[in-house]
Amino acid sequence: MIGNKIALARKKMNISQAQLAESMFVSPQAVGKWERGESMPDIITLNRLAELLEVDLNYFSERFGNQRNEKQSEEININRDPEYPGIIKKKTSWDLSQQNLTDSDFSGLKNLHDKLSSTNIQRCSFVGSDLSRLILTNNHIGNCDFSSSDISYSQIQKSMLSKNTFNHCSLRNSRFLRSFVEGCDFTRADLAETEFKSGGFSKNNIKDAQLKGTSFIETAIQDIVFEGRLDECRFEQCSFYNSKFQNTTIRNTFFKNNKKFKRVQFINCKVDKLTFAFLKNNLADLSGITLIED
Repeated sequence: MIGNKIALARKKMNISQAQLAESMFVSPQAVGKWERGESMPDIITLNRLAELLEVDLNYFSERFGNQRNEKQSEEININRDPEYPGIIKKKTSWDLSQQNLTDSDFSGLKNLHDKLSSTNIQRCSFVGSDLSRLILTNNHIGNCDFSSSDISYSQIQKSMLSKNTFNHCSLRNSRFLRSFVEGCDFTRADLAETEFKSGGFSKNNIKDAQLKGTSFIETAIQDIVFEGRLDECRFEQCSFYNSKFQNTTIRNTFFKNNKKFKRVQFINCKVDKLTFAFLKNNLADLSGITLIED
């Protein structure tokens, strides 16, 4: 049973149910139900558990990634080649969904769209690829390099992204829903109009990233340093753990109903009047904040 495997791995790590629950951003009761077999974690939760318990995802289910999508089979064109009437032409339809991909180079790849869903991708390179309008669901992606790739207008759902490199990437107008993004490098990435909702955003490097119209909604934000400029961003119903805004100019940014917000540090920050009002209403520590003169 998956519950027994969770309990065994947790005990080997010498951590309690409460400690595991805190790292997973769930209640200790939820962990107890998993271990007793009263409820079943979904795939994104299993991805997160595998990371925290330092086990391979296959530890929970050997079937993961072994399924084959029917679209992978060759589609036979019934029209015969007019030059060689005795030969049936074949058209290959490839699909990388529901695979285990490791140590592979896909740099410069184009037009993947929905061909990577439910795939375990580890230590792969997608440098300089056109992945715009990509659709990912139930993915586990770790230690991959997406530098200088276009991932704009994409949908990433119920997925775990850990220790990936997104330097100089465009993630503009992309949406992360119920996904956990951890330990990734977004240096100089374009995150304008990008939305992170109902998931986690932790231990990521966002130095010189473009944050304009970026939204964090119902997101656990942990070990993050916001620097530079934030324009027209949104933080609503988020939980903050060991995060701070440092040397940051914040304009027209919305803060509402965020948890543990008193613990957030503001160091040498400048804000406009509207943002200041939102921060004050959210009971932020305003000691490191100065108003921008109109």
